[in-house]
Amino acid sequence: MAARTVKRARARTVAARRGVSVARVQVSEMQRSRLLSAAVMAVNEEGYGHVTVADITERARVSRRTFYDLFENREACLGALIEDVLARIEGEIARAGLDRLSWCERVRGGLLVILSFFDREPALARVCVVQSLRGGADVLRRREEILARLVVVLDEGRGERAASSRSSGVTELTAEGLIGAALAIVYARLQRGPETSPPPLVGLTGELMSMIVLPYLGSAAARRELARAVPAQTGSSGQDRLSLSAPSGGDPLGGVAMRLTYRTALVLGCIAQEPGASNRVIGDRAGVSDQGQISKLLARLERLGLAANTAGDGHLKGEPNAWWLTPKGAQIEQGIRVHTPDRGVSE
Repeated sequence: MAARTVKRARARTVAARRGVSVARVQVSEMQRSRLLSAAVMAVNEEGYGHVTVADITERARVSRRTFYDLFENREACLGALIEDVLARIEGEIARAGLDRLSWCERVRGGLLVILSFFDREPALARVCVVQSLRGGADVLRRREEILARLVVVLDEGRGERAASSRSSGVTELTAEGLIGAALAIVYARLQRGPETSPPPLVGLTGELMSMIVLPYLGSAAARRELARAVPAQTGSSGQDRLSLSAPSGGDPLGGVAMRLTYRTALVLGCIAQEPGASNRVIGDRAGVSDQGQISKLLARLERLGLAANTAGDGHLKGEPNAWWLTPKGAQIEQGIRVHTPDRGVSE
Protein backbone atom coordinates (compact mmCIF):
# COMPACT_ATOMS: atom_id res chain seq x y z
CA MET A 1 0.00 0.00 0.00
CA ALA A 2 2.81 2.38 0.92
CA ALA A 3 4.66 1.52 -2.31
CA ARG A 4 1.53 2.33 -4.35
CA THR A 5 1.18 5.69 -2.60
CA VAL A 6 4.82 6.54 -3.31
CA LYS A 7 4.36 5.54 -6.95
CA ARG A 8 1.33 7.81 -7.31
CA ALA A 9 3.18 10.68 -5.68
CA ARG A 10 6.08 10.23 -8.10
CA ALA A 11 3.68 10.16 -11.03
CA ARG A 12 2.11 13.42 -9.88
CA THR A 13 5.57 14.98 -9.54
CA VAL A 14 6.57 13.88 -13.06
CA ALA A 15 3.30 15.22 -14.47
CA ALA A 16 3.78 18.53 -12.70
CA ARG A 17 7.34 18.86 -13.97
CA ARG A 18 6.24 18.02 -17.49
CA GLY A 19 3.47 20.56 -17.21
CA VAL A 20 5.94 23.24 -16.17
CA SER A 21 8.27 22.33 -19.07
CA VAL A 22 5.49 22.44 -21.64
CA ALA A 23 4.18 25.71 -20.23
CA ARG A 24 7.66 27.21 -20.41
CA VAL A 25 7.98 26.29 -24.10
CA GLN A 26 4.52 27.62 -24.91
CA VAL A 27 4.91 30.85 -23.00
CA SER A 28 8.48 31.48 -24.19
CA GLU A 29 7.37 31.24 -27.80
CA MET A 30 4.39 33.48 -27.19
CA GLN A 31 6.50 36.03 -25.34
CA ARG A 32 9.01 35.93 -28.20
CA SER A 33 6.22 36.54 -30.69
CA ARG A 34 4.90 39.45 -28.63
CA LEU A 35 8.34 41.00 -28.37
CA LEU A 36 8.94 40.71 -32.11
CA SER A 37 5.54 42.20 -32.88
CA ALA A 38 6.28 45.03 -30.46
CA ALA A 39 9.69 45.55 -32.05
CA VAL A 40 8.05 45.94 -35.46
CA MET A 41 5.65 48.55 -34.11
CA ALA A 42 8.36 50.44 -32.22
CA VAL A 43 10.89 50.47 -35.07
CA ASN A 44 8.25 51.32 -37.66
CA GLU A 45 6.96 54.24 -35.58
CA GLU A 46 10.16 55.59 -34.00
CA GLY A 47 12.94 54.45 -36.33
CA TYR A 48 15.54 51.88 -35.35
CA GLY A 49 18.03 54.45 -34.05
CA HIS A 50 15.54 55.79 -31.50
CA VAL A 51 14.10 52.52 -30.21
CA THR A 52 15.20 51.15 -26.86
CA VAL A 53 14.64 47.79 -25.21
CA ALA A 54 12.21 49.54 -22.86
CA ASP A 55 10.15 50.73 -25.85
CA ILE A 56 9.81 47.12 -26.99
CA THR A 57 9.05 45.56 -23.61
CA GLU A 58 6.47 48.20 -22.71
CA ARG A 59 4.58 47.61 -25.95
CA ALA A 60 4.79 43.83 -25.49
CA ARG A 61 3.91 43.96 -21.76
CA VAL A 62 6.86 41.67 -21.14
CA SER A 63 9.56 42.26 -18.54
CA ARG A 64 13.11 43.34 -19.42
CA ARG A 65 14.35 40.16 -17.76
CA THR A 66 12.27 38.08 -20.14
CA PHE A 67 13.57 40.10 -23.09
CA TYR A 68 17.15 39.36 -22.13
CA ASP A 69 16.29 35.70 -21.55
CA LEU A 70 15.24 35.52 -25.20
CA PHE A 71 17.54 38.04 -26.92
CA GLU A 72 21.04 39.18 -26.13
CA ASN A 73 20.24 42.79 -27.05
CA ARG A 74 18.15 44.99 -29.33
CA GLU A 75 20.32 44.02 -32.30
CA ALA A 76 19.63 40.32 -31.73
CA CYS A 77 15.91 41.05 -31.58
CA LEU A 78 16.00 42.78 -34.98
CA GLY A 79 18.09 39.94 -36.37
CA ALA A 80 15.53 37.39 -35.15
CA LEU A 81 12.76 39.43 -36.75
CA ILE A 82 14.55 39.38 -40.11
CA GLU A 83 15.09 35.63 -39.79
CA ASP A 84 11.39 35.09 -39.09
CA VAL A 85 10.36 37.18 -42.11
CA LEU A 86 12.84 35.33 -44.31
CA ALA A 87 11.49 31.97 -43.14
CA ARG A 88 7.93 33.01 -43.94
CA ILE A 89 8.86 34.22 -47.43
CA GLU A 90 10.88 31.08 -48.13
CA GLY A 91 7.91 29.00 -47.01
CA GLU A 92 5.60 30.81 -49.42
CA ILE A 93 8.09 30.39 -52.27
CA ALA A 94 8.36 26.66 -51.51
CA ARG A 95 4.57 26.31 -51.58
CA ALA A 96 4.47 28.12 -54.93
CA GLY A 97 6.18 25.09 -56.56
CA LEU A 98 8.66 26.99 -58.72
CA ASP A 99 11.49 24.42 -58.77
CA ARG A 100 10.72 22.82 -62.15
CA LEU A 101 10.03 26.05 -64.00
CA SER A 102 12.44 27.87 -66.27
CA TRP A 103 14.83 30.41 -64.80
CA CYS A 104 12.69 33.32 -65.96
CA GLU A 105 9.51 31.86 -64.46
CA ARG A 106 11.26 31.03 -61.19
CA VAL A 107 12.52 34.59 -60.87
CA ARG A 108 9.13 36.07 -61.72
CA GLY A 109 7.31 33.73 -59.34
CA GLY A 110 9.73 34.48 -56.51
CA LEU A 111 9.49 38.21 -57.13
CA LEU A 112 5.69 38.05 -57.02
CA VAL A 113 5.80 36.19 -53.69
CA ILE A 114 8.17 38.75 -52.15
CA LEU A 115 6.29 41.81 -53.37
CA SER A 116 2.93 40.32 -52.41
CA PHE A 117 4.23 39.58 -48.91
CA PHE A 118 5.50 43.15 -48.57
CA ASP A 119 2.11 44.47 -49.68
CA ARG A 120 0.36 42.34 -47.05
CA GLU A 121 2.86 43.22 -44.33
CA PRO A 122 4.04 46.79 -45.05
CA ALA A 123 5.32 47.40 -41.51
CA LEU A 124 7.48 44.27 -41.65
CA ALA A 125 8.66 45.29 -45.12
CA ARG A 126 9.71 48.76 -43.93
CA VAL A 127 11.56 47.34 -40.93
CA CYS A 128 13.41 44.70 -42.97
CA VAL A 129 14.18 46.78 -46.08
CA VAL A 130 14.46 50.34 -44.76
CA GLN A 131 15.19 50.27 -41.03
CA SER A 132 17.59 47.31 -41.14
CA LEU A 133 20.10 49.57 -42.92
CA ARG A 134 20.42 51.41 -39.61
CA GLY A 135 21.24 48.21 -37.75
CA GLY A 136 24.58 47.15 -36.39
CA ALA A 137 27.24 44.92 -37.91
CA ASP A 138 25.37 41.65 -37.31
CA VAL A 139 22.15 42.86 -38.91
CA LEU A 140 23.99 44.36 -41.88
CA ARG A 141 25.95 41.15 -42.36
CA ARG A 142 22.73 39.10 -42.36
CA ARG A 143 21.19 41.52 -44.83
CA GLU A 144 24.18 41.11 -47.15
CA GLU A 145 23.94 37.31 -46.88
CA ILE A 146 20.31 37.44 -48.02
CA LEU A 147 21.16 39.71 -50.95
CA ALA A 148 24.04 37.38 -51.90
CA ARG A 149 21.58 34.47 -52.12
CA LEU A 150 19.39 36.51 -54.45
CA VAL A 151 22.44 37.31 -56.58
CA VAL A 152 23.09 33.58 -56.99
CA VAL A 153 19.53 33.07 -58.25
CA LEU A 154 19.80 35.84 -60.83
CA ASP A 155 23.27 34.76 -61.92
CA GLU A 156 21.76 31.46 -63.07
CA GLY A 157 20.43 33.50 -65.98
CA ARG A 158 23.86 33.27 -67.58
CA GLY A 159 23.17 29.62 -68.22
CA GLU A 160 19.99 30.34 -70.16
CA ARG A 161 20.12 29.99 -73.91
CA ALA A 162 18.82 33.07 -75.61
CA ALA A 163 18.13 33.55 -79.29
CA SER A 164 20.96 36.05 -79.31
CA SER A 165 24.32 35.57 -77.64
CA ARG A 166 23.55 38.50 -75.35
CA SER A 167 24.00 36.47 -72.15
CA SER A 168 27.55 35.50 -73.00
CA GLY A 169 28.83 38.99 -72.16
CA VAL A 170 27.42 39.30 -68.64
CA THR A 171 29.18 38.47 -65.37
CA GLU A 172 28.20 37.91 -61.75
CA LEU A 173 28.54 41.65 -61.26
CA THR A 174 25.50 42.04 -63.52
CA ALA A 175 23.36 40.12 -61.06
CA GLU A 176 24.71 42.18 -58.17
CA GLY A 177 23.82 45.38 -59.98
CA LEU A 178 20.31 44.16 -60.80
CA ILE A 179 19.61 43.16 -57.19
CA GLY A 180 20.90 46.51 -55.99
CA ALA A 181 18.74 48.40 -58.49
CA ALA A 182 15.59 46.42 -57.68
CA LEU A 183 16.16 46.85 -53.94
CA ALA A 184 16.67 50.59 -54.36
CA ILE A 185 13.34 50.90 -56.17
CA VAL A 186 11.47 48.92 -53.49
CA TYR A 187 13.30 50.86 -50.76
CA ALA A 188 12.17 54.18 -52.24
CA ARG A 189 8.55 53.03 -52.33
CA LEU A 190 8.61 51.75 -48.74
CA GLN A 191 10.43 54.78 -47.37
CA ARG A 192 7.51 57.01 -48.33
CA GLY A 193 5.43 55.36 -45.59
CA PRO A 194 1.75 54.40 -45.50
CA GLU A 195 0.50 57.98 -45.18
CA THR A 196 1.26 58.61 -48.88
CA SER A 197 -0.93 55.64 -49.95
CA PRO A 198 1.65 54.28 -52.41
CA PRO A 199 0.46 51.85 -55.12
CA PRO A 200 0.93 48.12 -54.42
CA LEU A 201 4.47 46.88 -54.89
CA VAL A 202 3.27 43.99 -57.08
CA GLY A 203 2.59 46.64 -59.71
CA LEU A 204 6.38 46.85 -60.16
CA THR A 205 6.63 43.21 -61.24
CA GLY A 206 6.60 43.81 -64.99
CA GLU A 207 9.12 46.65 -64.95
CA LEU A 208 11.47 44.87 -62.55
CA MET A 209 11.32 41.64 -64.57
CA SER A 210 11.93 43.54 -67.80
CA MET A 211 15.04 45.10 -66.23
CA ILE A 212 16.24 41.74 -64.90
CA VAL A 213 15.88 39.62 -68.05
CA LEU A 214 17.24 42.21 -70.50
CA PRO A 215 20.96 41.41 -70.09
CA TYR A 216 20.33 37.66 -70.07
CA LEU A 217 17.54 37.05 -72.57
CA GLY A 218 17.54 40.15 -74.71
CA SER A 219 15.16 42.97 -75.56
CA ALA A 220 12.34 40.80 -76.95
CA ALA A 221 12.07 38.88 -73.66
CA ALA A 222 12.25 42.16 -71.74
CA ARG A 223 9.29 43.53 -73.72
CA ARG A 224 7.29 40.37 -73.07
CA GLU A 225 7.88 40.62 -69.33
CA LEU A 226 6.86 44.27 -69.33
CA ALA A 227 3.57 43.43 -71.09
CA ARG A 228 2.61 40.46 -68.90
CA ALA A 229 -0.35 40.94 -66.58
CA VAL A 230 0.13 40.64 -62.83
CA PRO A 231 -2.15 38.00 -61.22
CA ALA A 232 -4.89 39.27 -58.94
CA GLN A 233 -3.69 39.33 -55.33
CA THR A 234 -5.54 37.81 -52.40
CA GLY A 235 -5.40 38.71 -48.71
CA SER A 236 -5.62 41.97 -46.79
CA SER A 237 -3.20 44.02 -48.86
CA GLY A 238 -2.05 47.24 -47.26
CA GLN A 239 -2.83 46.39 -43.64
CA ASP A 240 -0.17 46.33 -40.94
CA ARG A 241 -1.17 43.03 -39.40
CA LEU A 242 2.11 42.44 -37.58
CA SER A 243 1.08 38.81 -37.25
CA LEU A 244 4.56 37.26 -37.37
CA SER A 245 4.21 33.75 -36.01
CA ALA A 246 1.12 34.51 -33.95
CA PRO A 247 -1.93 32.25 -34.21
CA SER A 248 -4.79 33.19 -36.49
CA GLY A 249 -6.72 34.60 -33.55
CA GLY A 250 -3.89 36.98 -32.58
CA ASP A 251 -2.36 37.33 -29.14
CA PRO A 252 -4.59 35.46 -26.66
CA LEU A 253 -3.70 37.96 -23.93
CA GLY A 254 -3.98 40.99 -26.19
CA GLY A 255 -6.97 42.41 -24.30
CA VAL A 256 -5.94 41.39 -20.78
CA ALA A 257 -4.00 43.76 -18.53
CA MET A 258 -1.47 41.22 -17.29
CA ARG A 259 1.85 39.72 -18.22
CA LEU A 260 1.91 36.18 -19.46
CA THR A 261 4.12 34.04 -17.21
CA TYR A 262 4.89 30.34 -17.15
CA ARG A 263 3.00 29.94 -13.90
CA THR A 264 -0.10 31.76 -15.15
CA ALA A 265 -0.26 29.58 -18.27
CA LEU A 266 0.26 26.46 -16.19
CA VAL A 267 -2.50 27.38 -13.70
CA LEU A 268 -4.94 28.08 -16.54
CA GLY A 269 -4.06 24.69 -18.02
CA CYS A 270 -4.54 22.95 -14.66
CA ILE A 271 -8.03 24.40 -14.27
CA ALA A 272 -8.89 23.45 -17.86
CA GLN A 273 -7.78 19.86 -17.24
CA GLU A 274 -9.46 19.54 -13.83
CA PRO A 275 -12.52 21.83 -13.59
CA GLY A 276 -13.70 22.33 -10.02
CA ALA A 277 -10.22 21.80 -8.56
CA SER A 278 -9.34 23.38 -5.24
CA ASN A 279 -6.51 25.80 -4.49
CA ARG A 280 -4.43 23.00 -3.07
CA VAL A 281 -4.91 20.67 -6.05
CA ILE A 282 -4.10 23.46 -8.52
CA GLY A 283 -1.05 24.44 -6.49
CA ASP A 284 0.19 20.83 -6.47
CA ARG A 285 -0.32 20.45 -10.24
CA ALA A 286 1.39 23.79 -10.94
CA GLY A 287 4.26 23.15 -8.55
CA VAL A 288 3.32 26.05 -6.23
CA SER A 289 3.71 24.83 -2.66
CA ASP A 290 2.94 28.20 -1.05
CA GLN A 291 -0.83 28.27 -0.64
CA GLY A 292 -0.79 32.03 -0.14
CA GLN A 293 0.90 32.47 -3.51
CA ILE A 294 -1.55 30.23 -5.38
CA SER A 295 -4.48 31.96 -3.67
CA LYS A 296 -3.26 35.37 -4.81
CA LEU A 297 -2.78 34.15 -8.39
CA LEU A 298 -6.24 32.59 -8.51
CA ALA A 299 -7.78 35.73 -7.03
CA ARG A 300 -6.11 37.80 -9.73
CA LEU A 301 -7.40 35.50 -12.46
CA GLU A 302 -10.85 35.90 -10.94
CA ARG A 303 -10.60 39.69 -10.94
CA LEU A 304 -9.58 39.61 -14.61
CA GLY A 305 -12.59 37.47 -15.45
CA LEU A 306 -10.55 34.43 -16.47
CA ALA A 307 -11.51 32.07 -13.65
CA ALA A 308 -14.49 31.70 -11.33
CA ASN A 309 -14.77 30.13 -7.88
CA THR A 310 -18.10 28.30 -7.91
CA ALA A 311 -17.84 27.57 -4.19
CA GLY A 312 -19.03 31.17 -3.79
CA ASP A 313 -18.50 33.71 -1.05
CA GLY A 314 -20.82 31.95 1.40
CA HIS A 315 -18.98 28.64 1.69
CA LEU A 316 -17.76 27.58 5.09
CA LYS A 317 -14.27 28.45 6.27
CA GLY A 318 -11.88 25.64 5.47
CA GLU A 319 -14.14 24.25 2.78
CA PRO A 320 -12.19 23.79 -0.49
CA ASN A 321 -12.70 26.24 -3.36
CA ALA A 322 -13.85 24.99 -6.75
CA TRP A 323 -12.22 26.77 -9.69
CA TRP A 324 -13.48 26.81 -13.29
CA LEU A 325 -12.41 28.77 -16.34
CA THR A 326 -14.76 31.43 -17.61
CA PRO A 327 -15.46 31.46 -21.39
CA LYS A 328 -12.83 34.19 -21.71
CA GLY A 329 -10.34 32.18 -19.66
CA ALA A 330 -11.02 29.04 -21.69
CA GLN A 331 -10.44 30.99 -24.91
CA ILE A 332 -7.11 32.28 -23.66
CA GLU A 333 -6.00 28.87 -22.39
CA GLN A 334 -6.88 27.31 -25.74
CA GLY A 335 -5.06 30.12 -27.54
CA ILE A 336 -1.88 29.38 -25.61
CA ARG A 337 -2.06 25.70 -26.55
CA VAL A 338 -2.90 26.39 -30.21
CA HIS A 339 -0.10 28.92 -30.45
CA THR A 340 2.56 26.39 -29.49
CA PRO A 341 1.42 22.78 -29.41
CA ASP A 342 3.31 20.25 -27.32
CA ARG A 343 6.56 19.56 -29.16
CA GLY A 344 7.53 16.57 -27.16
CA VAL A 345 9.15 18.35 -24.26
CA SER A 346 11.08 15.80 -22.28
CA GLU A 347 9.99 14.89 -18.81
